[in-house]
Amino acid sequence: MTPRPRKWRFCHPFRGDTYYKPRAVPLSALEVLKLGHDEIEAMRLCDHEEMDQEEAARRMNISRGTVQRLLYSGRKKVIEAITMSKALQIEGGEHIVPPQRFIQRMQRRLRHRFRYGRR
Repeated sequence: MTPRPRKWRFCHPFRGDTYYKPRAVPLSALEVLKLGHDEIEAMRLCDHEEMDQEEAARRMNISRGTVQRLLYSGRKKVIEAITMSKALQIEGGEHIVPPQRFIQRMQRRLRHRFRYGRR
């Protein structure tokens, strides 16, 4: 039995730096923690935009429990990097889709269903 495929997660495009590290320490001398775009997006929506987890989950197209897990793991990594002098690498994943691309695909699907009467 195969696991179910991951749901598409809506993430705001991240255009910032991909590495953050302590000053005056070479990156090669640091342990690097990997922070996903979905973790950044959950923290941005809940902490910066001050949304509750339910609203952030709707915005990202995932469950509230998944938002809670993303917040926990993302915050843990950020705090560990700050307090233990580690570097953060921000990277994405295959399951992350910019909202515009997903919306266009859903519009094509709906037009096709409407045109051929499938519901």
